[in-house]
Amino acid sequence: MNEPVLAFGVRQYSMAELDALSDGMAAVLAARGVTAGDRVALMSSNRPEFVVALRAIWRLGAAVVLMSPSWKPAEVAHALDLTAPVLGVGDAAVLADLLPMLHLDESIAPAHREWPPVPPGADALFVFSSGTTGLPKAVRHSHAGFATAVRHWRSALGLTADDRMQIMTPPSHILGLLNIATVLDTGAWMRLHPRFDVDRMLSHIQDDRITIEMAVAPIALAIAAHPRLESFDLSSLHYIMWCATPVTKSVADTVTERIGVPWVSAYGASELPVIACCPTGDARLDTVGKPVPGVSVRIAESGEIQVRSDSVMVGYLPDDATADAFDDGWYRTGDIGELDSGGWLRITDRLKEMIKVRGFQVAPAEVEAILHGHPAVQDCAVFGVPDGVNGEAVVAAVTTGKPVSETELIALVGERLSSYKRPSRVVFVDAIPRLPSGKVLRRVLRDGYR
Repeated sequence: MNEPVLAFGVRQYSMAELDALSDGMAAVLAARGVTAGDRVALMSSNRPEFVVALRAIWRLGAAVVLMSPSWKPAEVAHALDLTAPVLGVGDAAVLADLLPMLHLDESIAPAHREWPPVPPGADALFVFSSGTTGLPKAVRHSHAGFATAVRHWRSALGLTADDRMQIMTPPSHILGLLNIATVLDTGAWMRLHPRFDVDRMLSHIQDDRITIEMAVAPIALAIAAHPRLESFDLSSLHYIMWCATPVTKSVADTVTERIGVPWVSAYGASELPVIACCPTGDARLDTVGKPVPGVSVRIAESGEIQVRSDSVMVGYLPDDATADAFDDGWYRTGDIGELDSGGWLRITDRLKEMIKVRGFQVAPAEVEAILHGHPAVQDCAVFGVPDGVNGEAVVAAVTTGKPVSETELIALVGERLSSYKRPSRVVFVDAIPRLPSGKVLRRVLRDGYR
């Protein structure tokens, strides 16, 4: 209990310290009226206090509503309307402007308290996932379901108490949260970083003797392009895990050739955090691996990958969005794929229209709603195009009734939505192709753009 389990800068925390701080924060939250069954919004940068707040909220039997610190006021307001939290916790002024908030910089006295056990079926977590239409939905996970996902991830990674990991991905994203929870559950060690910096990452692999490194696409590209990669001692690494987007073989091969470290790939979703992973000693990077034990995968007649597991979400908010997410109990991933006789799973296309940028989901309708608000825009449609290691880039096709520049429209979206939702290009067209029903023919736009 007194061995370090978490590092941030020069400060290290033992599990006993985290427990005492979590008990202290739980007492403060209880004094502010949080009770079992409530929802608490957590909007925080990647810092130890995020871990303390997460555990404190769960001690009270309340559910955590995870919000990205990159969100703008309209995005935060939508999330609050959807989930109705009773209190906010975090370090973001935008949340404090909309909800009473306990700031993570406030001093919290450690405490030691006993808390009632939380029922396994109680809500634990709400994360946000964009659908093909409308605004983002809240994905609802129970304590039992998320605990199952943690066990699946620990098994997939081969994680033990001797492993050491560093986490640079946002804790509001299912991958960052899953890594934090799994390290603590395993009794391993982790270093949190407030933001991604490739030199800091490589230095800490060397100095902290990191054994497992996580790399979403931009991180993988930065590693491969680093001019002094060979000057770092990275011999402690067992492998690098490529997550959130399909592996770019040339990038992975470059890193392995330069430093001799192998890669593995994994596949998951906000709705079902762990679906498949490459066995650590037998990775085939043209696939997303094999379904992890406890997860069943089938390919529907449409070619869609469908998944069943005890770790699947309870459902969405709004509730009426849940039914379309399942097919007779199987979660519909929206990905088209193949499952070969050896159990290897490949993703070949997208069935849903959402755009995946660096592992984050962008709903075309959310960006379109902003563009439609500009007086010069008569009609518009947003679609994704391949963009190397980033997965996809957001492109907007627009028809106008008066002059407006591409720069102005891109800036408009950037003012209202997170940076990853901002179009990389705006193309001006004579008309948006639609079916008689009004449905946008995004594939026509995509093919024309190419």
